[in-house]
Amino acid sequence: MQHSLELDEPRVRARDLGLPLGRFKPGRHNAITDVEGVLVGHSTIIRGAGPLKVGHGPVRTGVTAILPNRSNTFMERMTGGAFVLNGAGEVSGLTQVVEWGLIETPILLTNTMAVGAVSDAVARYMVDRYPGIGDEHDVIIPVVGECDDSWLNDITGRHVKDANVLEAIHTASDGPVAEGGVGGGTGMVTCDFKGGIGTSSRKLPEVHGGYTLGVLVMSNFGKMHNLRVAGMPVGEVLAEKYRNVPRRGQTYGSIIAVVATDAPLLPHQVTRLCKRVGLGIGRVGSYAAHGSGEIVVGFSTANVIPRRTRKMVYKMKILLDQRLDPLYEAVMEATEEAILNSMCMARPMTGINDNHCPALPLDEVRRFIDATRPIFASVHKKPQTPAAPPTKDRPDDADKEGTVKVAEAVPTAVRGAEGIPFPTRGSPPPEKDGS
Repeated sequence: MQHSLELDEPRVRARDLGLPLGRFKPGRHNAITDVEGVLVGHSTIIRGAGPLKVGHGPVRTGVTAILPNRSNTFMERMTGGAFVLNGAGEVSGLTQVVEWGLIETPILLTNTMAVGAVSDAVARYMVDRYPGIGDEHDVIIPVVGECDDSWLNDITGRHVKDANVLEAIHTASDGPVAEGGVGGGTGMVTCDFKGGIGTSSRKLPEVHGGYTLGVLVMSNFGKMHNLRVAGMPVGEVLAEKYRNVPRRGQTYGSIIAVVATDAPLLPHQVTRLCKRVGLGIGRVGSYAAHGSGEIVVGFSTANVIPRRTRKMVYKMKILLDQRLDPLYEAVMEATEEAILNSMCMARPMTGINDNHCPALPLDEVRRFIDATRPIFASVHKKPQTPAAPPTKDRPDDADKEGTVKVAEAVPTAVRGAEGIPFPTRGSPPPEKDGS
């Protein structure tokens, strides 16, 4: 049954509504798959209707698979990191990711009660593909994230099977990513509206390295009155209009985010990037409630760490810490947009016991946008010009997007863990070779 406030309106992504979503441009698909080599696939399970019968349904769940290095992550590992903003949730395998700074399995997203089944299925898939696991090679711990979809799904019925995991892995592609109530996001709820899977990307201008960054979320958090859409208090208005609509009340929900980039980052830098995802989640209205899990896992595709090598060492490209700021800004923007995409693309859904979750009313969002359009129209007309001439503390290339080549960009002179560039006050210049 459909609530009277809902309209049979077409679903579009957040950017198509004309929302102001940051200063960096998205990639070709505006998805995590814009990062070269990253694949995403889904398996969606929707069966039954009416009263809950544990083990029978109704079923509103699924699996989403992210393959960091196409299908060869085990042999050609990636640098990885993670961050837990609030830990009332789980990503299995995360302890090893943090300890080793490596991603060596696909990353899977599903519901809370299916973590074990999905992890087992991934282990079977990996052992079938690499028979040396546990003998010639070390054992593996698959990375599997979860959120609670029990408002709409027979979660204790444990309907996710091996076939669903294999479907998500085998159908993974590098093109556009299906969003909303699909895959692991099938039964998820965000700010009392239908949520689920969402993704977005950013392509940095050449002056900032030209790197691509993408975020994919399984969004299932928040309350309606906290919802912010591009900074606008849309939720406060909608909460009044939907005050008589039954809502999820016994669970807080959670959000799992996956970050990918082709910027050459060390594990600790990936972790620092993951921390900034929390800022993007906060932009949409989360305060990381006591019972909510906000967990982020990330990886960089720039360096491949081979499982087999005869060498004692391997060389890596590493981005200077002072060059991370544009990536921090980009990941915050992409996270916010990914969450909004999960809501904008999701359709209303009725699940167990006729629990109904409405879709975010896009016409209401458009009204907010129309009211503020004159303000934002003047902001994006032309790039900002420096208020003051360049100085040593503010080089000429600062904040310019695409007008300066990488070779001409001047690293920032701020103090960092890697030291302070010469010359410094009160210090002699470095000695020349042979002196």
